[in-house]
Order: sequence, then C-alpha cells, then structure tokens
Amino acid sequence: MAVEKEKLQEESVVCRFYQIILSWDYFALVKESKAIHSFLTPFVCLEKKGPVELTLVKVKTQYKDVDDYITTYEPLIFEEAKSQIIKEKEEDEVTEWKLGVVKSWSEADDFHFIEFPCEIKEGESISQNDLLLLSKDKILDGKRLPTVYAFALVEHVRKFFETRLLRVRLYLAGEFSHFNTDNVQSCPRLFNMRSHICETERQLYFMKMCSLSTIAREYVAIRTISCLPYKDLILNAVPENFGTEVEGWKIPIPLKEYVESTFNQYQREAITAGLSSKAFVLIQGPPGTGKTQTILGILSTILHATPTRVHSKTYELRQGPQMPVEEKQRHWVLASPWLSGINPRDSLMPKDGDDGFFPTTGNELKPEAVTSSRKYRVRVLVCAPSNSALDEIVLRVLNGGVHDENDRAYCPKIVRIGLKAHHSIKAVSLDELMKQKRAGANKSVTNKQSNGPAGSNDDSIRAAILDEATIVFSTLSFSGSHVFSKLNRSFDVVIIDEAAQAVEPATLVPLANQCKKVFLVGDPAQLPATVISDNAKNHGYGTSLFERLMQAGYPVKVLKTQYRMHPEIRSFPSKEFYEDSLEDGEDVKLRTKRAWHDYRCFGPFCFFDIHEGKEARPSGSGSWINSEEVDFVLFLYQKLITLYPILKTGNQVAIISPYSQQVKLFQKRFEETFGMSAEKVVDICTVDGCQGREKDIAIFSCVRASKDKGIGFVEDIRRMNVGITRAKSAILVVGSASTLRRSEQWNKLVESAEKRNCLFKVSQPYSSFFNEESLSSMQTKVDEPSNKVVGPADTVDNHTQHDNATAAYNDQAQPEDNVGDVDMDDGGFDDD
Repeated sequence: MAVEKEKLQEESVVCRFYQIILSWDYFALVKESKAIHSFLTPFVCLEKKGPVELTLVKVKTQYKDVDDYITTYEPLIFEEAKSQIIKEKEEDEVTEWKLGVVKSWSEADDFHFIEFPCEIKEGESISQNDLLLLSKDKILDGKRLPTVYAFALVEHVRKFFETRLLRVRLYLAGEFSHFNTDNVQSCPRLFNMRSHICETERQLYFMKMCSLSTIAREYVAIRTISCLPYKDLILNAVPENFGTEVEGWKIPIPLKEYVESTFNQYQREAITAGLSSKAFVLIQGPPGTGKTQTILGILSTILHATPTRVHSKTYELRQGPQMPVEEKQRHWVLASPWLSGINPRDSLMPKDGDDGFFPTTGNELKPEAVTSSRKYRVRVLVCAPSNSALDEIVLRVLNGGVHDENDRAYCPKIVRIGLKAHHSIKAVSLDELMKQKRAGANKSVTNKQSNGPAGSNDDSIRAAILDEATIVFSTLSFSGSHVFSKLNRSFDVVIIDEAAQAVEPATLVPLANQCKKVFLVGDPAQLPATVISDNAKNHGYGTSLFERLMQAGYPVKVLKTQYRMHPEIRSFPSKEFYEDSLEDGEDVKLRTKRAWHDYRCFGPFCFFDIHEGKEARPSGSGSWINSEEVDFVLFLYQKLITLYPILKTGNQVAIISPYSQQVKLFQKRFEETFGMSAEKVVDICTVDGCQGREKDIAIFSCVRASKDKGIGFVEDIRRMNVGITRAKSAILVVGSASTLRRSEQWNKLVESAEKRNCLFKVSQPYSSFFNEESLSSMQTKVDEPSNKVVGPADTVDNHTQHDNATAAYNDQAQPEDNVGDVDMDDGGFDDD
C-alpha cells in the first residue's frame, strides 16, 4: 500500500510539473530573460506580459520542515527550466521549423494528446520527454508575433512508414499564477491552439527546444522528499546520532587485512566509516588522493560485511550443545567438500559466458557465480553526474575487481545502465546484455510461444538483468527512469561519485530507491554543478548536498595523501584550498622528477606573464579568446617536443583553457602550425572537460587580459584548482599577471610564482624566449632574477615557425599507436 501511495504521489507531481511548463508562453520567456535567438530578435521589443515571477529564496543550510524545503527549491527549479528552454543553441547545433499534420487527437486528465508524422534527418533526434514549440504558422521573420502556439511534450516516437509518428502532450486550459495549479487564467493563444488541433489533417509547425527528462526527475525528487526515510537528516543536516541507529557491520579477517595493507590511513578511515551506523558518509577526495580506489575499497567491504549482532555473544548462546570432535569433523567434510576436492562454485563456472554470467571484456578475474549466495548480500547503486565519471569506476571494477571475504579478487555481476557508455565498458552495458538475453531467448522460445508485445518483453528482460546484478551503475538522472520502478529488489546502498558536482535535487533522484546507506564522494574545492540560470545560481541553486551538509558541520572524511603531483605543484593548492593538509605519498617527488626540470621555464611550477596579450570576444559568441597566448603556448609546446621527443607519444601533454572559443582556436592553430590534428598527440580541452584527468605536463591559458575589466568566471577559484592539479610533473600557467592580480586568489598564485623564482615576463617575438642563450640562462644551476625579459629580438616569421614546427614532428620519433589512450588514474573520459 505504501508503495502504491508513493507511486500515485509521484504521478501527481509529474502532472503538476508538465502542466506548469506546458502552459508557459515561449516568447514571453525570451523577453523576460533578455535572451535573443537570431530568428526572434524583432520580437524582443514587443510589449507582452510574461509569466508572473515568484520571489526566489536563497538556498539555506538547514530547513524547518518539508514545506520550507519545497518552497525554497521549487521556484529555483522552474527558474532553471526556463533557462534551459531558452538557452541559445551552440554554433554547430542547427534547428529549424518542421511541418506536421495532425492525424489524431484525444483528451485525458486535463491534457490534450495529438499524433502527427514528421521526417527526422540524419544527425537529428527527437526523443521521449523532448519539449517542442508548436505553432499554427511558420515563423520566418519578425513582422508579427504568432497568435496560435504552445509547448508540447513528446510522449513517444514510433516508426510510421518511412517517417516517424510523434505522440505529444499539450496543456491548453490556461496559464498559472505563482505555480498555483488551482488558479488557472484563461489564455487566448492556448484556446486558439485547442480549436486548431481538435480537427484532423490540420498543419502544425514545430521546433525542438530541449529535453525535460533530467529536470523533471529532479522536480519529482524535491516534491517527494517526505517519502525518504532520512528526510530529517537532509533537512536539518544533523551531524551526529540522528534518528534510529542501525547496528554497524564487520568484515572478515582476511578482508580486513587486505584493507589494512592496501590503503593509507585516510582511505582506511573513509572505508571504516562506511561500516558504521551513520546513514550518510561524506568523503572528500582532493586531486590525486585515490578517491576512485577508495570507492573500490568501499565496494569490497560493503558487499562482504555482516551485521555486528551476528558476532555477538547473544547469538552464540543460541547454539545447541557442543558435538564431539569426531562428529564435528564429519559435518565439516559434508559442509565443505572443496577442502578435499573441487570448489562447487568453480565446478559451476560456465564455459560460454552465459547462464547469468556477465562478460568481463578479457578480464582475467573470475566472474561471480549466480549460485553463490551470502546470507547478508547487499545490492549497490553507484551513480555520478556524468557518463565519463561513471564509466571510469566501471572500468576500474572490470580491470581490478573487488575483493571477497577471503581476499580474493573477483568481478561481481555489474550492469552499466544509461546512454553514451564508453566503448571500453560496452560488455556490461544494459543494451549489450539485452542483446545477449534476446539471442538466448530466441533459441529457446518458438515463434508460436512468443505472442507478447515486444516492448513488454524488453521491459521484463531489463528488469531481470538488473535484478540479478550486484552493482548497478547509472548517472544521477537516469536513476530516476521508469526502468528502476520495475525492479523487484531495491538497493541497500547508494554511492554517488563527484557528488559536489551535482545540484542537490539531482542527488536526491537515486535516493528514492529507499536505500539504507548513502556515500557522497566528491570535492567541493573542485568544479561546481552546472547551472544554466544565473538567477538560480545567484540564489545558491548550484550548491550541492555534499557542500550544504559540510557547511552545516556534518563530519567529512578527507583523503589527504596525494600520489599525483610533484611537491612544487601540490604546495599551492594544498595551502589555498585544503588548509595546507595535503601530504605527499611515498616517493612522489622522485616519481614525478623529469628531464625537462633542468630548465626553470619547464616546471615543475611556472607562470608566464604575457605583456601584449589582448582578450577578444568573437562575434556571436559569449566566450573569449587571446591570440597572443595561443602563439606563445604553441612556441612553448614546440620547444618542449623538440628538446624532449618522448612528449610526442602517449598523449602526455594537455593544453587547458576556461573558454571554449580559446580551445577551438588552439585546435585550429595547432593543425595549421604542425600539419596534423591535435587530438593525436595532445589533449586540448576546457577546464570542465579535463576534470578527472591527469597529464605529465599541463599548460593553462587564462585568456583574460584587460586594463580595467574583471576576469569573468576565471575568478571561480575552483576552476583554478582543477586546472593546475591536472599536472604530474609540470604546470605551466600562461596569462596576464596585471589582469589576474585583480582577483585575490590569482594574486596569491602570481606572488607564489614570484617567491619561487618561477615567474617569467615574456614579450614578442616569443621565439626569442626559447633561443639557446635564453634557455641556457634558465638552467636550474643558474640563479637569475625571474622577472627579466629574456633574450634579444630574434624574430621568426610565421612561415619559419610552421616549417620548424612541422620538422619537429617529422624528424623526431613519430607518435605511437597508444597516443589516443585516455589516462584512467582519476578520470580519463571527456564529458561531452
């Protein structure tokens, strides 16, 4: 009954969300936000009343009750929804009006439903939960505003001869005031749309706006928070001894010894916290501290732990009288036949990878047998905000497995559910496993027997695969999909990686699975959650649940031993972002020492002050570029690969910038200069795109350079932290010191470079900085002032630069086959 009640509540919440969104006036939203689409420019000056605004409330650290929580978050979610709908399309994302003809219509539950066919070109997609803008007339110019238009939600898409048939939902009863669905105001445009669609063969023009899947699930999570067993902990952020304490868990001695010998002190503390009675465990993982490795340790222990009460004396007193030793031995032989023969688990191992076993992509670990059962088996759901972060954990489990109660590595039954799974973990993706199940079913079931609908059969197969799995991997958003509602078994434990990169409503989505324990793993000092609406962001909507609990005083286990960075790189972020608490792992300095450290200008830590740098904004773009920094960075890169050809192999260098347009300019100029695509030899990416990666050398282009302007979101020190901590042996920062000094944190970084004698003032021509005389003066054995303008005017024209750069690639060792490999040590996938 309780489950049915929750389901009805969820359906009611979804209807409310769609009613409000579908009643909105698109052109009023555009006017309200001052966002101007190219084809809508003339409409901006039109006087038209927009949706009534609610006063936004800033996100709090603690909440009085559920109503206080919902009152705070509901308007912020709708504010974010508005921004997602009217967000300007990317340059390469082409949208156009399409024509449809109404084939049928119906009305139910206050919604109208229509079906119409449409052609979908190659490269285009229209999917369930996409939001469309429908209009009676095609909008070609800005001479007049349309009078018959409305939003529509795609219910499903199916084949219709050579095209696709769309079924969409509309709400045409009127608009709402203050999100109050009891107060519906009549609206002529919606009334006219209702009159228009309620006849077949009527033409409609439509355009895809965005997908509402993710934000709808987040809205449901907020509105149904009262159903969560630990809602009071979330609302009040109570740090200690909250609510009903569940008993702790213990792990077998062999597994305990494995944890003691494999993990450092701080990792062990985090893993042990997972065996405590706390419902929530927060683990902060600064760069290079082995966050993912710790998650694997948590999986090993949580899957093979038993309740403490099983080990208590009370439990032992319940046992019957002691048997004679001979009788015990006889029972031991019967109960443990593998002591004198083959392990029955091994004898049941399949030969063809079927029978419920999942393939492990060439992994040598033994898969877990279906017939093996532990008395206290738990099910785990592992989530992350992005596909890339999720797949890195999946790959780690496939490659290294987890350890069982006897400290033996094995591959548990895992399923990766959702879209865009990386090719390296395809074998355990739900789509791939479904293909195998279907193939097996086709062999055993005759055509006569399989009369059921294909869709329902697929749902049954999905549910069966997920019910068999010990660990399910999903993005936060996808964990709210209908697939999870069909499972027979809920999840005992939820582990959320990169939890500080998710807005709080997104974090609540997987918790609806009624788990008993939650691990939030992340780092609030690195990149925040992505929020489109500046208004919502300014009211704290980007604050993660991890960060809010942390601010309220909830205890956090911090991983403090770093194994990635040279100590000269580690020192600044440790001091500025982690209270100078980071420690270097054993031999880190020795392992990150490189030949290029013979020159002060090649690391481990350098700042290049570009005097003539100028920031610019390409027309039609909100991003920034700095051509002078691009020129210098390419000279720097060219010199590095000429002196150290090994850097051309293995994708060991990253060029990072906070701005997407600067990244595109780097990619274009790299190909022009070196005559080859950058992706083959060097990673060129935004700060957001490189989180989780690590490289031998990272070159960070700051872009912003002006006499009196600010530095935009470069001032977000979390981006600085991510950018400079990607490097293992050398971080080379390129920027305008005078501009960056306007930021308190960037000023500290510039001062740190000055104090360490590794700040270099660079002027054009940049080639002079790297001539033989200049490099000789920067050898580490020479101690010269770091602020000297280095070298005479040794001019090299663009043709000479291109010839030299091309020769640097052609004459030295060529890239090896593995240059495209991603680094999987703490991330490794681009988050597209």
